[in-house]
Amino acid sequence: MDISSTNQRRMRSGAVALGGMGLLAATLVACGSNDEPDRRCASRSTLDHLNSKECKTGGTGAYYYGGHVSNGKVTGGSFDKSAVTRGGIGGHSSSSGG
Repeated sequence: MDISSTNQRRMRSGAVALGGMGLLAATLVACGSNDEPDRRCASRSTLDHLNSKECKTGGTGAYYYGGHVSNGKVTGGSFDKSAVTRGGIGGHSSSSGG
C-alpha cells in the first residue's frame, strides 16, 4: 500500500463525515421549521399545568402556547395562539399577551 492510496482513503472518509453533518443539519432545520408553537394544557384561572386529557372536549383545561412549565405552572406564553411565534432551531418562543 502506498502513501497516495492512504491519503485518498482519508479524504473519502472525511467527505463522508462532512456529508453526514450536512444531512444532520438539514434534518434539524426541517424539524425546527414548523410554524406551530409548542402547546400544553393548562387551567385558565390558576395557570396550573394539566394532563392533556383536560384539553379535550368537556375538559377543564385550555391550550397554552409557547412558554414553559415552572413549578407546575405555565409561564412565558399565551392562551392566544396568534400571540405566540415559533422560533427557529431550538424552538424558542416569544409572546405578547397572556
